[in-house]
Amino acid sequence: MKLSLSFLILLLAFRLVGQSPSAPVKLPPFVNQAGYNLGESKRFVCYGAPDNTSFKVVNAKTSQTVFEGKTLNQQGWFTEFNPLTAGDEYVVEIAGYGQSKPFWIADHLMEKVSSKLAYDFFVDVRGYDDLDKYDMSKVYGGGPSRDGGAYGLETIFEVLQYAANPALYDNWKTEMGDKNVADLIDLILWHAEFAYKYVDYNGPTGYRHGTLGYEGTPRMNFDYWNTLDQLAAVCAAYHTFLKPYLPEEKYQKYRKVCLENWEKYDRHKVVRYWTYSTKWVDAGFQEFNEMGNAYGQSVFSNLLMYLCEKNEKNGQPEKFLKYAQESAQDIITNWDFNNPRHMWWIRNAEHITPQALAWFLMVAPDQAPAGAKEKLAGWASHMKQRTNNFWKYRMHSETEWAHAKTKELGGAPALGGSMFAVAHLLNDPTLRSLGWAQVDFVFGLNPVGAHLSNKSDERVKIGAFWEGVEEGWPQGHPDGYGRLGLVRGTLDGTPLDNQFPIAKQVEKIIGENNGQIFGKNAYATEGWCVSNRGWEATVAFATLGSQQIKLFDADYKNEIAQAKLGQTITIELKAALNQDWSKADKGWVEITSGNGSPTRLEVMEIGANTGIFKSQYQLPKGKSKLIEVTYGYLGLGQKARLIIN
Repeated sequence: MKLSLSFLILLLAFRLVGQSPSAPVKLPPFVNQAGYNLGESKRFVCYGAPDNTSFKVVNAKTSQTVFEGKTLNQQGWFTEFNPLTAGDEYVVEIAGYGQSKPFWIADHLMEKVSSKLAYDFFVDVRGYDDLDKYDMSKVYGGGPSRDGGAYGLETIFEVLQYAANPALYDNWKTEMGDKNVADLIDLILWHAEFAYKYVDYNGPTGYRHGTLGYEGTPRMNFDYWNTLDQLAAVCAAYHTFLKPYLPEEKYQKYRKVCLENWEKYDRHKVVRYWTYSTKWVDAGFQEFNEMGNAYGQSVFSNLLMYLCEKNEKNGQPEKFLKYAQESAQDIITNWDFNNPRHMWWIRNAEHITPQALAWFLMVAPDQAPAGAKEKLAGWASHMKQRTNNFWKYRMHSETEWAHAKTKELGGAPALGGSMFAVAHLLNDPTLRSLGWAQVDFVFGLNPVGAHLSNKSDERVKIGAFWEGVEEGWPQGHPDGYGRLGLVRGTLDGTPLDNQFPIAKQVEKIIGENNGQIFGKNAYATEGWCVSNRGWEATVAFATLGSQQIKLFDADYKNEIAQAKLGQTITIELKAALNQDWSKADKGWVEITSGNGSPTRLEVMEIGANTGIFKSQYQLPKGKSKLIEVTYGYLGLGQKARLIIN
């Protein structure tokens, strides 16, 4: 069990900050309270600590100092510390400032504590389990997820999450549908059925009416067209990993409805959804909105249909590739990093643009428009400038840290995923480290010193909170429109502008929306499916750069690129599959020989908590001159090829 320090002590410290200029309160170091991945960036913030202040990383069990360093710009790094054993807790200690919360350091720790919760949220938040009893008009916001319409695009990011690390999800098969099928697969299929059933629904959703539409035209209350975006993800995944679970007849129905309505529903182009908002957050007409409509949405959907159609005898891949190229060109030409309506202003939708353009370069690099990588490099440079502060937080401007009045849950949790994707393409370790800083921000390395999810007793009892985190967001909402209080993995809030550079006063308030009291609470509306979608994207893209396949000889000594017919080789997989620190875990890879169908080969962890999996394989004695070993799908996977002599 992790040690928990009293939240009241921290609150008292917050309230004392600044009361006596002659005797400033010294706050303890803030860390990622769950911990850090082996081999990745590790940092903390100690607010007010002068440069060159000495710090120690101490084993909390043995009291042994395991790393020492000095601070710079109120930060300290211990990236080089990569202990071989897991389960031990560590703390950062600074004389005169105290001790941080305890944390772990382990192989793919973030994926261990986050992967299931990332999709559990979408299991729990469905308006109804039974689609035959689903009443669209009574699900707030229009479903499929409570307090969210079909604009949520959940299915796209559920598909990407599975594609990035598929063997992991075989660990969980007990919550939905077929108990022999991974729950995440079942969830994807549930969303597919929802989208197909309501593909032409355009009726009322709760009390909302007349909010979405084009500038100068009557505005609609429900963007039912986005159901096709979600079906497109399923159609693409059918040919990569859904075929064993989705009957071809049903898949062809999904494909048919997409082909028949694609242009009719404007899925073939970038659509600027003009909304007129009276909210204090974003009053007036918006070029895009946080519901998922941004540069890049049509890149995702058209590329998914392109990947689908490539596998059909009478498919139309060229048509969808052309649509994707036109949409990507729109990003390259018009995406303005200095226009807040293209960036942080649309909060929950912002992550779609860089991730979609990056994904184009992952799945069809030779087909992407000229300038795609350069545009992403420009975005990376902009993000480095905006995060040039000790929180590594993406500031709005030179004078404003964050929004003065509202949460930015679509920003901070999703930004890590965007940085991971772009860093992978640009081979940019600095940007990857910034991505981990965004993850750290979610896990408590922020001005409030709390995870962005409220840690209520009720959530803890049902396994709805992150393992190893002591302090959750001070404010939470047990009920609300979406009734997300007991939804696993719900995110609740982020710091407001006046809580930077440090939260001087934070009150713990549960069950109230005090959005108009900005001075002393941490502020949270209830969580939202579109916010959690961004966190799901971060979990998916984090694996880029940390998973790989290597091929060795039978003795597991020499890495090889060619072998002889019938020879035995050793296949090594490094992947985020480490779920049990006390025993070896299992995984699998897929092997393709010639033009045949892939076969799965089980791999076993070489030792507890190593994160390295291997198995021996005897090469076939047929005529094939090449085998391919793969793990993962849809541009997020890894592969190794072996020439057979």
